[in-house]
Amino acid sequence: MATENKNLSQYDKATIPNAKPFRFGIVVSEWNHEITEALYKGAEEALLDCGALLENITRWDVPGSFELTYGAKKLIEKTRPDAVIAIGSVIQGETKHFDFVCQATAQGIMDLNTQTDTPVIFCVLTDNTLQQALDRSGGKHGNKGTEAAIAAIKMAVLSQ
Repeated sequence: MATENKNLSQYDKATIPNAKPFRFGIVVSEWNHEITEALYKGAEEALLDCGALLENITRWDVPGSFELTYGAKKLIEKTRPDAVIAIGSVIQGETKHFDFVCQATAQGIMDLNTQTDTPVIFCVLTDNTLQQALDRSGGKHGNKGTEAAIAAIKMAVLSQ
């Protein structure tokens, strides 16, 4: 596993640019709310810790991970952030639905990165079990939301 020996919440603040001058959008899936809310909190805390201003963080909620692409696209058009974080959680079930949602969501977010000048960070957990999602949203592997926030800051600087 990619996260087996890595804590997703660890970063060296001295190596992260100051986030104060940037505006961030965060689109959060309501599906698997316990997971996505924890990811959001990790992202918001990391952005604030690195200097972002609370008033420069815009949150929009969408029903599920499949809708993250549309939500991110509209957020970019309406608020013009310097970077967007797309937060979702898809947990394997008994049908192929998992495969279709994961593939479409990843493709949609990748497409936004090539079609707009705003970086969109993929913070969608695609886990086999609820426990794996819990472990990556503030559990034993840290918080993927924190990691996504650091990536958003770095990409906001890069896009200037």
